Amino acid sequence: MDPSTARASRPAGLLTAWLCCAALLSGCTGSAAPEARSTKDVSATGDAGRRADAPLSADQLQNDYLRVIKDALPSVVQIQTGRELGSGVVYDDKGHIVTNAHVVGSASTFMVTTANSETAFTAHLVSSYPEQDLAVVKLDQVPHGLRPATFGDSAKVAVGQIVLAMGSPLGLSSSVTQGIVSATGRTVSEGQSGGGTGATIANMVQTSAAINPGNSGGALVNLDSQVIGIPTLAATEPQLGGSAAPGIGFAIPASTVKTIAGQIVRYGRVVESGRAALDITGRTVVNADYQPAGVAVVDVKAGGAADKAGIQSGDIIVKLGGKDITTITSLSEALAADKPGQRTSVTFLRNGGRKTVEVTLGQQ
Repeated sequence: MDPSTARASRPAGLLTAWLCCAALLSGCTGSAAPEARSTKDVSATGDAGRRADAPLSADQLQNDYLRVIKDALPSVVQIQTGRELGSGVVYDDKGHIVTNAHVVGSASTFMVTTANSETAFTAHLVSSYPEQDLAVVKLDQVPHGLRPATFGDSAKVAVGQIVLAMGSPLGLSSSVTQGIVSATGRTVSEGQSGGGTGATIANMVQTSAAINPGNSGGALVNLDSQVIGIPTLAATEPQLGGSAAPGIGFAIPASTVKTIAGQIVRYGRVVESGRAALDITGRTVVNADYQPAGVAVVDVKAGGAADKAGIQSGDIIVKLGGKDITTITSLSEALAADKPGQRTSVTFLRNGGRKTVEVTLGQQ
């Protein structure tokens, strides 16, 4: 089951990029001609090496911020695609830049501006992987002093750590906001109407650091100057007309970034996604009250996981493992928590009956 993709589109001067809510939308590309907006971020004590029971003085904390910005900000670049703006992170000294798939969209050529530089360098797409909303571009000419980022260990990210989000929000290059890690292990589904790829991404880092249009593809950095995630999504509040919900943003974890970008750099594409699949094409079905009621199997890949388990076109999947399935999104989120080769149960409806089978999951 492959999520569909869509290119982010933001005309110059348009500052609203609407992100994610109960359905989360990618909204982190920005306009090439933005207006400045002031923001106020939430901060708290605690960071990668310190706990809240050992508070820092204001001078110590400020010095830490200054050190991290000096260390990490030179590794964050601005990426322009036509009239669209996003951010990227220098992956290696060969000129590879990792960013979001929704930042590159359908483009293949970009202008990349490094931190504290007025010179834009041309770059070309190496490969885009919308299923994890990641992409790699490569500079045609590697500028002197290009500084690769240091990526941290996702397993060591903990709630309460102080983090800085670096990028080009609203086109304001080399901007930094601060906050904390609010949660880890979030499974988030991007929407498409806001320019997202429709991907469902597991193990995302939730942060209170401000994530605005243009931050996509930038860096979420801890106080050890390590990139722990790529800011990708921010939340909207549906009860407030879809306006931004402050202090709720999401970043793709460094472990996923290294896995996907590493394969693209080495092979030119992703060869092993590490993502579980049922090997079906499906669509959401509704009941008589027009409420989502499951996923109808439209097509089954021959020899794939579902085919081997006896699942057929026309079956309606209502459960995967212990999770109820009502929509394509809920099925994607359930699969995101599993691994290829893992055995699980699938419950489906067929000809008025209910059946449960064991399935060995495939790989996207």
